[in-house]
Amino acid sequence: MSVVQPLTQTYDVALLDLDGVVYIGPRPVPHAPEALHRARLAGMRLAFVTNNASRPPERVAAHLTEIGVEARPDEVVTSAQAAARLLAEQLPSGSRVLVVGGEGLEVALREQDLVPVSGTDDGPVAVVQGFSPKVDWPMLAEGTYAVASGLPWVATNTDPVVPTDRGRAPGNGTLVNAIRTATGRDPVVAGKPEPPMHREAMLRSQATRPLVVGDRLDTDVEGANAAGADSLLVLTGVTDPIDVVLAPPRLRPTYVGHDLRALELPADALAVHAGEAKVGDWHAVVDGGTLRLTRVTAGSPVAPGDPGAAGIGEARPGEVGPGGHGADAGGGGDGELDALRAACGAVWAAADAAGAGGEGGEGAVDAASVRAALDAARITRAPARPY
Repeated sequence: MSVVQPLTQTYDVALLDLDGVVYIGPRPVPHAPEALHRARLAGMRLAFVTNNASRPPERVAAHLTEIGVEARPDEVVTSAQAAARLLAEQLPSGSRVLVVGGEGLEVALREQDLVPVSGTDDGPVAVVQGFSPKVDWPMLAEGTYAVASGLPWVATNTDPVVPTDRGRAPGNGTLVNAIRTATGRDPVVAGKPEPPMHREAMLRSQATRPLVVGDRLDTDVEGANAAGADSLLVLTGVTDPIDVVLAPPRLRPTYVGHDLRALELPADALAVHAGEAKVGDWHAVVDGGTLRLTRVTAGSPVAPGDPGAAGIGEARPGEVGPGGHGADAGGGGDGELDALRAACGAVWAAADAAGAGGEGGEGAVDAASVRAALDAARITRAPARPY
């Protein structure tokens, strides 16, 4: 893989998560509309991939267009579509499926020549469940009766919460748990991080070299790793830098960038690898379970642990722009991002060498020392989000 070309030319399709990446509620993430427009001009195709099954693609595309992000309905991929495909692969055309959810699921089922129904008296042969604010007790009860009878049960996703303007609200995972508790059964899950979601996105976008772009380790990055795809984690959503540093192998991204402007940068400005602990002016080392992060400026090298090292409590930050995001679109040659990548390289290697990879960096490195080192390097923490 070339490290000189920007990501927009290294990959043919960006599989973009929405909440925290492209928009936050009714507003676009800063720089997102412009960055995605430039990505299209560079030849990269876009697919908007969401675990939220409540809205059909037409409504998602309309919302994106309203906030300045060009999007067509055929570029939107939902967990409802992934769930409908799973069912269509198992059931004859025209089969009736009980819907515990809303319009997004009904549209997706019809697209696969399946018939959505609302009750057990309608003769369903399977159950599909996805989030909708209209899900109520009667709907959950019908789903419970059908699942308890032994019908196949597919859930679009198991995210426990959904974002709202007022904060966190119960998500599909919470509603799935109601039926799970009542029946003692578990559903087949279609959405991220399970493989069907990214398979659906790749099929619909005809991607051959996809790049998964997201703000969550436990859905976007884990799903990309499960699908064998590269991933770009952007720090505009819920993931805090300390979570990246302490991530176990299944949650480690290929690249880290501040925001969607990172798509315009080459791989070597964003890549994160276990063992690569020297990035730009920054060097990281794990000594006795403690992370030390050092900035070495030209002409005045400083070894880790020496007086003047930017270790715990001693800040000698890299040169970053306003807000800590550097001057280069999304983080190239950016002191803050370089420091984070170096910290990841050192901690991931230490965790892997200690056989603690399954538990993340916390198995080999003191988490408090990671927090202190990142704070000393003035690495910006993730902003508080309502989801």
